[in-house]
Amino acid sequence: MKITFIGGGNMASALIGGLGRGAADSITVVEPLAEQREKLVREFGVRVLAEPNDAAMSADIITLAVKPQQMRKAIMPLAGSLNRQLVLSLAAGLTLATLSGWLSGFRRLIRAMPNTPALIGAGMTGLYALPEVSKEERDAAGEMLSAVGNVLWVEDEAEMDAITAISGSGPAYLFLFIESLEAAARQLGFSPEIAHKLAVATTLGAARLAENTGESPASLRERVTSKGGTTAAALATMAENKVREGIIAGALAARDRSREMARLPAS
Repeated sequence: MKITFIGGGNMASALIGGLGRGAADSITVVEPLAEQREKLVREFGVRVLAEPNDAAMSADIITLAVKPQQMRKAIMPLAGSLNRQLVLSLAAGLTLATLSGWLSGFRRLIRAMPNTPALIGAGMTGLYALPEVSKEERDAAGEMLSAVGNVLWVEDEAEMDAITAISGSGPAYLFLFIESLEAAARQLGFSPEIAHKLAVATTLGAARLAENTGESPASLRERVTSKGGTTAAALATMAENKVREGIIAGALAARDRSREMARLPAS
């Protein structure tokens, strides 16, 4: 299966890295920035182009990995020239109806929202396909993205904004938590190296426990929290500082921003 990426930035790099060097011969990346092209070749060994050519555009899957505001200009060479290809968009907030209009009515389109843990095969990707996409094409897109983690298909495109808020932006929320836990560890006297190890290992272990026990996060939290103990003191202070409310409000803000991005003018 031949795959062409239009755009070679962070998300494309995460997917390419997750697919591995074994897939390098089947991947072409169209990336205008010379420095980024050099990085892609150095890190992944893929074929890179400054501008699309006929061979790149005849790939089985064309993956659009540019910012929503830049998408219309980036896909101009595709308009009116697509035939059998499947087009997969990674652009947050950009609806498939808009994308189809820019592509002269082309409808074999899938919208995807992966996240950066795809780089280590631990991604979470939400997917939505237009009715014109066949089962075989859905399976091909799912297989591609399953190579870098979990996939979840939705039947209502509006749900993609919510997926963007939770799993698309979610790693940043967890990185902020790890960063904060590290900072606390350093204040308590640990070296940066030990603080990092404590914060990362604790976060990873807790996530694995939540995944493997089948218990709710609330139940697991309660099991750790003894009345009058250290954890109870920590959680009470976090409640006073509205940590939970801040996380929820942040995710809702991300959902709203995803909706707004669909209405931004395209260059």
